[in-house]
Amino acid sequence: MTDAPKPRSQGMFQPRVTARPRPLMEDLHRPGAFTARVLTLFPGMFPGPLGDSLTGKALSDGLWRLEALDIREFARNKHRTVDDTPAGGGPGMVLKPDVVGEAIDAAMADATGDRARWPLLYLSPRGRVFDQAMARRLAGAEGVTLLCGRFEGVDQRVLDARGVEEVSIGDYVLTGGELAAMVILDAVLRLRPGVLGNEASTAEESFSRGLLEHPQYTRPQVWEGREIPEVLLSGHHARIAEWRHAQAERLTKERRPDLWRAWVNATQPDPAGEAELSDAETSAAKGGPKKDDET
Repeated sequence: MTDAPKPRSQGMFQPRVTARPRPLMEDLHRPGAFTARVLTLFPGMFPGPLGDSLTGKALSDGLWRLEALDIREFARNKHRTVDDTPAGGGPGMVLKPDVVGEAIDAAMADATGDRARWPLLYLSPRGRVFDQAMARRLAGAEGVTLLCGRFEGVDQRVLDARGVEEVSIGDYVLTGGELAAMVILDAVLRLRPGVLGNEASTAEESFSRGLLEHPQYTRPQVWEGREIPEVLLSGHHARIAEWRHAQAERLTKERRPDLWRAWVNATQPDPAGEAELSDAETSAAKGGPKKDDET
């Protein structure tokens, strides 16, 4: 019989799943290291893709740390039951408030009481939609605790009692919150100092200034008969900046009329009271046909 594989390293220490968070281990991590605590029924899913590329290197370098807590460890009966049938009937199962409540209490035991410094989030399709502004807010915190739901969700009483903030990554439903937690952590961690290496690389990204990002090009100068726009080869920085801004406005107007309307209203209020809509949104507003990817 072969030995069980060793768990993958999740930072500058060897990980193990525990019912209570381990000490923060400041001696092994850089001062100010961001801590992500994830409450999940499947701790083996972590760090997943967060353990590779730039976030993985930052994890190994101690710029952030990950603690995956198994919710099932907080179940007190012999069967380690974490869920029960919905009150009032209906399909599926609901995570129990006593089990989830103990898990949250353990995760938040040594976190500051100021939720601005240590937010507590529940990944839920009915939550506020996650955006770049929220990513920046979370990146400025000391750490974050993420509760990953399963089945039909979590008993509402524990969400109310613990003041949990519900967050969604989009208008669709996943089988659990683990993938959503990874998406949020990736968006947040890349904003932390030292993770990307070049802090300026986030300055002109999509959503950073309210617009989508302009098109990008690199060598070769001509590829399959397509050339890099001449202005980008001019060396004239003012003209290049003007072109990029114009392209960002064009793409935002065409692809995200909601963002375009907010941008126009914020920077140059429309005398008519409404920013110009794209043809697609105008058609939708009039009851016209939607594209295949619209819901």
